[in-house]
Amino acid sequence: MEKNILNNSIDRSWIDKWNKPLIISGPCSAESEKQILETAKKLKNSYVQIFRAGIWKPRTRPNNFEGIGKEGLEWLKKVKKDTGLMVATEIANAEHVRLAISFDIDVLWIGARSTASPFTIQEIADSLEGEKDKIVLVKNPIHPDLDLWIGSLERLFGKGIRKLGVIHRGFYTYKSSQYRNQPNWGMLLNFRSMLPRVPIICDPSHICGNKEGLLNIAKKAYHFFRCEGLMIESHCSPDNAWSDAAQQITPDHLMEMIKKLNVCDRKNEVDLDSLRILIDELDNNIITLLAERMNIVKKLGILKKYSKIAILQPSRWEKIMDKSLKLGRDLGISDHLLKGIFQILHEESIKIQNSILK
Repeated sequence: MEKNILNNSIDRSWIDKWNKPLIISGPCSAESEKQILETAKKLKNSYVQIFRAGIWKPRTRPNNFEGIGKEGLEWLKKVKKDTGLMVATEIANAEHVRLAISFDIDVLWIGARSTASPFTIQEIADSLEGEKDKIVLVKNPIHPDLDLWIGSLERLFGKGIRKLGVIHRGFYTYKSSQYRNQPNWGMLLNFRSMLPRVPIICDPSHICGNKEGLLNIAKKAYHFFRCEGLMIESHCSPDNAWSDAAQQITPDHLMEMIKKLNVCDRKNEVDLDSLRILIDELDNNIITLLAERMNIVKKLGILKKYSKIAILQPSRWEKIMDKSLKLGRDLGISDHLLKGIFQILHEESIKIQNSILK
């Protein structure tokens, strides 16, 4: 499908009507009717427009809490009636779609695990055919695969769904990080450049995995990367939450955060600060990778000590340099820069291993 067709034909009326950032909030999981209604009532007269709660929870391993199921849809329906808020939940298969529609859920989102499977997306798209009034939001796939993300939108669009948007919830990374899921702001910019009319909702809760970093991520998403809205998890008693307790906040805390967000002082385009944020993210990645590299250097030092292998291995060093310089040239990096970096790394590695040897 041509991306300009997706751009030109998408229906943005569901988000443009607010004329302010869209805020989606509510607990990670529906746990009880009391918990759902208490949280929703505290959000009713706030800045929040859509109340969210997970009804089905995909878990990595069995025998963990996998969601309250159909009963929770009754509670969401009551929230909608009692508060006037729109309601949203995650769907992962055709049966979820059927049940959510039968309870008149306004917004359906597709989780990162589901987005990673074209078969799952196609099943959901087929079951949504003809539901032109439903708002469907697609979370980014677990790994940074732009084509997979856009392909999910195209499958839904192909079945007549026009009220589409995406949720940026960050990406899995194999390295240790300050985030639960790496923001990868550069990929978000690439998505925006390819599909500028598709609304983007940022999910700081799943990016951070904790309460402390939420405001920082929300500010970056809204002010520097022009996200149209935020999805932030809130709970009437977050410390007692059945899932993701560490990243949920109270409705009062949410209101304080939105005030600090300064929604009236929004930047209109990517600027110098946005590019600096990209540099900062890359610098953090480099430092984290360097730390992991030096940990491996220490392990090598121990092995060399007990195997009586010399610390300095000239042939190995030459192979590393030749391979690295070739890759650098392919990527447009000067030999001078790479030689300087690898010389420093080599000297530091020898220093570490010599200290182990002594």
